[in-house]
Amino acid sequence: MTAPRLDPPRLDPPRLDPPWLTLDLATDMPVLSWAVNRPGLVRARRILWREVRNADLPEHLDVVTWLDAQLAARGATDAVCFLTSCDIAQFTTAEARADGIRARAVATVGLSNAESVGHRLPAAAHGWGTINIAVEIGAGLTEAARLEALSIATQARTAAIMAAGIRLPTGPATGTGTDCIAIAAPDGDTRYAGLHTGTGEAVGRAVHTAVARGVALWQATGTIRRARHG
Repeated sequence: MTAPRLDPPRLDPPRLDPPWLTLDLATDMPVLSWAVNRPGLVRARRILWREVRNADLPEHLDVVTWLDAQLAARGATDAVCFLTSCDIAQFTTAEARADGIRARAVATVGLSNAESVGHRLPAAAHGWGTINIAVEIGAGLTEAARLEALSIATQARTAAIMAAGIRLPTGPATGTGTDCIAIAAPDGDTRYAGLHTGTGEAVGRAVHTAVARGVALWQATGTIRRARHG
């Protein structure tokens, strides 16, 4: 069964307030992620990014407790929240539509701790750039479709990184050791979100475009430091 399109009015762009970036979803909805704050399947209206530096996270710091305090001071303990050391001012966005379904991706892209899947390199000494992606989908999904959309977003992220041709001693970069993705969509009866569906097409194209733009920015500013070689 095809769910009715649930596109809200055009959403506001992400709000940059360093060291924070905020994506307001306009209404409370299910969000699926493995984010530092409120991981799993939760209901939230906001997805946040918190930029950090090495000095913010000294050795032996309880990061979860630290972030709890940061969010409490901002009145945002209800938000799903990512952590990253990349420059959040260089966030990228992309929208795509297929079969009347809209998907929007917001990404922050850093590759200072890039990895090739199935292998591990020593922890990077110059920060945790990471890739954090929030995807907002304008159609109601079942829990299974939400999981499938998450897999499509992950595939699109990997494809965009591999297209950049970044080589590591262990093989082509496919992501970083601390990537995170959040999928936000209303409840609904759309059962499938794979590559043969409009939902999957829109999610895949939006994420691929946003991540590709982020990789290009990362490379253009010279901060890539040859991905673990600098």
